[in-house]
Amino acid sequence: MWQLQEAKARFSEVVERALKGEPQTVTRRGRPVVVVVDWATYTRLRGEEASLWEALRAPEPLSEEEAETLFTREAAGYREVGF
Repeated sequence: MWQLQEAKARFSEVVERALKGEPQTVTRRGRPVVVVVDWATYTRLRGEEASLWEALRAPEPLSEEEAETLFTREAAGYREVGF
């Protein structure tokens, strides 16, 4: 967290940290008042410029094990069908 005066004095550092994916909270009189985030995070949170794929995909790639768990189907047996 940054006090407003410190955030103003070290704004470049606040921005650099936000660009690294670390939201930066700025306080005034001891209370949080704003958060600085990178543009991609802002547009994602606003729902702008995001395709359906971007909105639904995992934030990090799935491990091989997670992908197998999610996308493996059990083999179903055959069943009799009457015509």
